[in-house]
Amino acid sequence: MGHIATAFSAILCLFLLLSVGCGQLDYKFYDATCPNLTKIVRRGVWSAIANETRIAASILRLHFHDCFVNGCEGSILLDEGSDFKGEKNAFPNRNSVHGFEVIDAIKADVEKACPSTVSCSDILTLAARDAVSLTGGPFWPVPLGRRDGLTANETAANTDLPSPFESLVNITAKFISKGLDSKDVVVLSGGHTIGFAQCFTFKSRLFNFDGAGNPDPILDESLLTILRGVCPNQDDSNTNLVPLDSATSSKFDNSYFKNLANSSGVLQSDQVLMSDNKTVALVLNYSKYPFVFFKDFGVSMIKMGNIGVLTGQDGQIRKNCRVVN
Repeated sequence: MGHIATAFSAILCLFLLLSVGCGQLDYKFYDATCPNLTKIVRRGVWSAIANETRIAASILRLHFHDCFVNGCEGSILLDEGSDFKGEKNAFPNRNSVHGFEVIDAIKADVEKACPSTVSCSDILTLAARDAVSLTGGPFWPVPLGRRDGLTANETAANTDLPSPFESLVNITAKFISKGLDSKDVVVLSGGHTIGFAQCFTFKSRLFNFDGAGNPDPILDESLLTILRGVCPNQDDSNTNLVPLDSATSSKFDNSYFKNLANSSGVLQSDQVLMSDNKTVALVLNYSKYPFVFFKDFGVSMIKMGNIGVLTGQDGQIRKNCRVVN
């Protein structure tokens, strides 16, 4: 299996060099300095999921929200400091991004085994991969060697992260600005197969989509009834949680795409993938062929994990993921 994984890694890296490049990242970066790294991370993620199934989606989202702001350099993990505002309180993250304690616990275990060797950003990238594979999704090789950033950027978190209230055109533009493309939008949106959403992110679809008190006509009527039960038309229900894929909320599979094909996407920004000629074909293909989705998801995750990475002498290896050394 080791030879197969190495060959697959090499092929993927050659493929990615044509688009975003593998840079100075290396699949064997810690083989000599921290040989048990992947086992330590996987054990930590497994333990967290065993304790709370929903944490898998949280870790995946944490990685996504890190990479889209200043690149994959662990800035989202930083607590607010005297010289910068943290990203945790930015609107897209406030009271909605979780999993920090899981990364802290894994980092502590890694520090015991390999002091001042492995970056928090590499740990988060590996944890996101394991969160997917341990819930039934694909396993892909992760190139390593990222270093941690020295600051956070609340402003960029407020502007660069895609929002469920945005149009597909705007969301796609944000992906393109990070070196990704419209296919990556569809593929990575598939991560919502294990995600959850707060009521306020889709409530207008239930009660006042057209400004005249009517629901979104595209939304499946049975799903509309279910969602209205969880999210009644009152303010104190705004933070109630709903699975984005109610059929298999704790399993990473292609049900998310089946839901979209059946007009059962919870978020408007998800369902709109069925209304655009560039994306609908991909949605329908992934709804029929889960193995194709799994393959493409691994490729897109490697591309995303390469956004704005710090390598070599840039950045640092944080000893505590929450603070700069």
